[in-house]
Amino acid sequence: MIRVGPGSLPSRQSADEAIELLVASGYDAAEIDFGDGFWMDWDFAHRLNEVACEAGVALSIHAPLAAFLGHAEYGGRKHHMAIGMLDHTAGIAMACGAAPVVIHPGFLLGREHAQAIDAVVAQLGELRERLEAKGRAVPLGVEVMGRVRELGSLDDVIEICRRLKPSSTDAGTLNPDDWVRPVLDFAHLHATSDGGFTSADAFTAALAAADSVLAPGVPFHVHFSDISFANRNEKAHLPYGEGTLRAEPLWKGAHPVRPSSHGNRRVTRRSVKPDDPSDPATCSDARLTRNQPQPPSGATGGRVRKCRRGAGAPWCRKRAARPGSPVSHSAISSGKSSPYSSRSASPITACSTRRRSGCAAR
Repeated sequence: MIRVGPGSLPSRQSADEAIELLVASGYDAAEIDFGDGFWMDWDFAHRLNEVACEAGVALSIHAPLAAFLGHAEYGGRKHHMAIGMLDHTAGIAMACGAAPVVIHPGFLLGREHAQAIDAVVAQLGELRERLEAKGRAVPLGVEVMGRVRELGSLDDVIEICRRLKPSSTDAGTLNPDDWVRPVLDFAHLHATSDGGFTSADAFTAALAAADSVLAPGVPFHVHFSDISFANRNEKAHLPYGEGTLRAEPLWKGAHPVRPSSHGNRRVTRRSVKPDDPSDPATCSDARLTRNQPQPPSGATGGRVRKCRRGAGAPWCRKRAARPGSPVSHSAISSGKSSPYSSRSASPITACSTRRRSGCAAR
């Protein structure tokens, strides 16, 4: 099953309106965008969970941009601020049944890559202990970044996830400790490779690298948009069709990585064009190129029930909620189901997920 959605919710006024607009636009996923700060309250989050479950819409969250770990000044003001923001983001994710929480890997800050990665791994491990103690241990997704000489290359992200991967996983099951996952932003990868993501092979290699640190049943989470770049550094994300990144090679490159007998995988896009099924750039699924609804300005709703969401989260709750900004998802189906939600939050998402009979609430 493929899910597609924008990188933000189309309404911040009403959770019901947000989900209605997503469904009316043909989306079945979205990423809640906290990149510029928090706008959602607890009632909104609970209500969002309820209506998203009923509509079968999968959600993820993008944490605030300042909520990164790996700070050079351990215990400093910015480090404490980031921990607080990630703690709150995880709480909202639990309330609205969203996963993963997407974060940035931080910066080199004058250090070598190895030193910076050591700091990210250590501080993520401490965060995990804090979230577990508070019942907020949601999966985190570490995003591949778009500057060639900064922390956040594909190799950096894979190494962070590899070092935080549990030492043992029961065959055929998802280890709940397998909680840090790579988030492939193909626009960033296209920029840092100087426009190299034009063939299926490039996508296959990146997806295979991500797959090597994902447990069976865990979906890919991918951000996808066009992009402008110079000197292998990103300049700006662009509407689909205005740059040189295309969806068709991604579609073709994904199949060798996860045939239908393997784990669920998902992709996210940042911007799209109107549907044109005759255009090969729209991929096999025309939903990848739908217009995103524009979010109105502003922003501001428990019983536990079963959820009809395709990739349900174990903490899926039905209550009153609150939305963010538009998103799309699409995933590549696998034989094993994940206990975690495959929701995405980023201008457009594509993810492949298996349908579940329901999600048990926590």
